[in-house]
Amino acid sequence: MDNRISKTVIAVSLAVQVALVPPVETRAETDPPDVAFATKIPDLPSVAILATGGTIAERTNPQTGAAVPAVSAGNLIKAVPGLSQLANIGVLEISNIDSSQMTPMRWARLSRALDRILSRKEITGAIVTHGTDTMAEGAYFVDLTLKSGKPVVFTGAMNDASSLSPDGPGNILHATTQILSENADGWGVTVTLNRYINSARDVRKTQTTNVQTFTSGQRGYLGYVFDRKVERFRDRLYRQRVPLPDPLPATMPDIPIIKAYAGSDGRLVRHAVDTGAKGLVIEGVGAGNVNKAVYQAIGYAREKDLPVVISSSVYYGSVEPIYGDEGGGETLVEIGCILAGDLPASKARLLLMLGLLQPNMNADGLRRLFET
Repeated sequence: MDNRISKTVIAVSLAVQVALVPPVETRAETDPPDVAFATKIPDLPSVAILATGGTIAERTNPQTGAAVPAVSAGNLIKAVPGLSQLANIGVLEISNIDSSQMTPMRWARLSRALDRILSRKEITGAIVTHGTDTMAEGAYFVDLTLKSGKPVVFTGAMNDASSLSPDGPGNILHATTQILSENADGWGVTVTLNRYINSARDVRKTQTTNVQTFTSGQRGYLGYVFDRKVERFRDRLYRQRVPLPDPLPATMPDIPIIKAYAGSDGRLVRHAVDTGAKGLVIEGVGAGNVNKAVYQAIGYAREKDLPVVISSSVYYGSVEPIYGDEGGGETLVEIGCILAGDLPASKARLLLMLGLLQPNMNADGLRRLFET
């Protein structure tokens, strides 16, 4: 057992102290969100939990059989056995929405809230409970923009709170264990479910309904949580930071993701250009290729100086400038497209979006973001 964790285990069971504050959406922008602790056990570390919703905070509607938001952040935390033995817990309920309703602006506000909370000396780290549908993208956005070096763990659930086997409570307990472990330092923002710890950059959701859904592809897991300790598999190779502007813009840059497929004619690319897109992410095939019609439509976008990032629908490997026919990766680079490396389209979009928000950003600067 980690030393830091073993010191926190106490013999008596204590009620989790939860102090809720109004959701961010209902508060004035000048009123910075924060967590509050009703009481504290002096010898325990403090962990903040920011709840945003998702399956972890849902129950099955008995009339429809569908899962809907129904569990408050306070009740969510009270359902975690043994949590009060590890840490003092403060909760901030950001929202209670399905993650299919998440937006980059919500993640930007979440990132700002995390930095304000983590600036408090007594708070060791933070957990973000979040729906799994867009968790990989939300964690990556926060990882790019967070200033604090304290640990942040995104977690959630694949089974809702009324399931015969809800996985949310265990995931919260494991996330807390990770935050308190010295063996989990230096990983930045992670996605931790079903005991496995994933880098925010590398993680993807790979199964629609199974609790073992998040993996990190070729790069592998960072670690594993078991018996209130963390087994470290590897270090994180690098971490990229792209700061948020201050103040935040009223809206984020409009960057559609357009999928290339056999027989696609490029009209969606042209439509996006003609209706105000500020950049494009094209999910190509193979090592980053498109057909002739899409290539010509991308040329139309480049003539108007729109940044175009090329990703791939292939799960493993990087986009590379290998092929030289019209629409091959080499010809796309020749007309000024940016290759996304091994970033999936959803994450390439977020990186391009943040890049466009940087002052004095130019084409070379955007390209360097994707080469880091």
